[in-house]
Amino acid sequence: MSLEDQYGCHNYKPLPLVIASGSGLYLTDVEGKVYMDFLAGISAVNQGHCHPKIMAAMEEQIKTLTLTSRAFYNNKLGELEKYLCELFKYDKVLMMNTGVEAGESALKFVRRWAYDKKRVPLDQARVLFAKGNYWGRSIAACGSSDNPDINRRFGPYGGLGFELIEYNNPEVLENYLKKDSNIAAVMLEPIQGEHGVIIPQEGYLRKVKELCQKYKVLFIGDEIQTGLGRTGKLLAFDWEGIRPDVLLLGKSLSGGFYPISSVLCNDEVMMNIKPGEHGSTYGGNVLAAHISKVAVQTLIEEGMIENSKVIGEFFLKGLKEIVKGRNIVKEVRGRGLMCAMEIATNGKTDAWKVCLMLKEMGIATRYTNGNVIRLCPPLVIKKEEAEEALNRIKKALDKF
Repeated sequence: MSLEDQYGCHNYKPLPLVIASGSGLYLTDVEGKVYMDFLAGISAVNQGHCHPKIMAAMEEQIKTLTLTSRAFYNNKLGELEKYLCELFKYDKVLMMNTGVEAGESALKFVRRWAYDKKRVPLDQARVLFAKGNYWGRSIAACGSSDNPDINRRFGPYGGLGFELIEYNNPEVLENYLKKDSNIAAVMLEPIQGEHGVIIPQEGYLRKVKELCQKYKVLFIGDEIQTGLGRTGKLLAFDWEGIRPDVLLLGKSLSGGFYPISSVLCNDEVMMNIKPGEHGSTYGGNVLAAHISKVAVQTLIEEGMIENSKVIGEFFLKGLKEIVKGRNIVKEVRGRGLMCAMEIATNGKTDAWKVCLMLKEMGIATRYTNGNVIRLCPPLVIKKEEAEEALNRIKKALDKF
């Protein structure tokens, strides 16, 4: 911790917990204490830590070839692209490295589509984002955020063509779409993770899709945190039976082994990009492609998505029971294994103090948006482990 403090950028405030190893649901610190991981790398290890199948795939490929750049074809990328396109039912996929790169790529794609297909005047394409959104910390991501910790003193952001609208309010969205024919896309998370696990009302996402179709606007769905089984379905959008025009995936696309992200869409959007107009040295590299295919297959074949739904319902119900009558907890909410406790800050305690107490009880997690504690374990968690976690959470809350 002192080495990071002295030599590292102070862009994080980690929990005072130094992890040395992990397996499945569990993490072990440098002193040998074992914790239940209820953050799962912010949903990057849905398959559990160091899953043996993904590890074997990585070891197999790393001995053969890791990187060629995209100057050449490789024998793994096409296989992954076919697998993802058939699984998610899109024509094309672009492989990138990080979630924010997927978001940046999607913005380029929808702007190009707006100029080539919608005939928006050059450099006039606009994109709508929801208040409370989070998709990274690039300049574009900062410029589309209303969080002062993210956007303050990193500007100027003029000329990005971004507008923020109220989340979970289709009427506000339609008013914007009516008055501005230069809107290229709307970018939304089906559940706002960093904003505190904010779940919109039933039917909202379906209405957004309908409005986008009505006004010839693309719908970018950011499933980087919510996708790949986290909410109890393959995609969180599956709960409303819709498919965004552009789908962003990341995090558990590699099971925590490697930075991998993707943008999926149909030919009408992606085929406007020509050679030399977009790229990434590491995007779609051999190692990433081999790992990613195995990581997604493992998630599906081992029933982790179904487990997320079943254990998620059990855990959320139990969580609501143990917080009854406690002034410290303002609200509990969740879908699948994407759960959260909103702490009622009262001067005596706050989410940070609760996280420290959870740590003492052997639960490792973090707060977000000031006072919301995420409870998002790997999707391999068993019912008896969920029961034990609820018992530990209850003991931690009893201390307050």
